[in-house]
Amino acid sequence: MTASIRQAAADDVGDIISLIRELADYEKLLGQVNIDPTHFTRELFGENPVCFCFMAHVEGALAGFILSFYNFSTFLGRRGIYIEDLYVRPQFRGHGIGQGLINHVIEKAKNEGCGCVEWQVLDWNTPSIAFYEKLGAHHKAGWLTYQLPLHK
Repeated sequence: MTASIRQAAADDVGDIISLIRELADYEKLLGQVNIDPTHFTRELFGENPVCFCFMAHVEGALAGFILSFYNFSTFLGRRGIYIEDLYVRPQFRGHGIGQGLINHVIEKAKNEGCGCVEWQVLDWNTPSIAFYEKLGAHHKAGWLTYQLPLHK
C-alpha cells in the first residue's frame, strides 16, 4: 500500500476537519472539537497562515494527515516544528503512512534549519508510543503540559 503525500490546499479543509473529528473520537475527546471552518481555513491558508498540513491518500482514498506549526526553542536559539496532530485512518495503519507523513515534516524542518520536531501523545496510547519510539523519538521526562483556555 503506497500513499501519495502532498501539502494540503484550501479545498481540503472539509477532509481535514473530518480527520480531526475521527482523531478526537479515537482519543475520546470528540466533545472538545469546536471548529469554525471559515476561521480554520484562514488559519491554514489565509494571508498569514499559522500552521501547515500534509495529506496522505492511497489510490485516491483519504488515508491521513499531519498538521504542524512553528515553535521556538530559546535553548537552541532556533525555531522548531510542533506536530499538533497526526492521524492515519485505521484501515491504512501499519503500511508506513504515518512514517511518510512524519518524514515530510522532518524533511521540512531539516530544509529550513529547524532545531527539533516535537509532539505530544496521550499516555494510554501505547500503539502510538511504540511507533514514536521506533522512530527514535524519546519522552521528555519531567515536563508537564499546561493549557490556559481563552475561549469556551
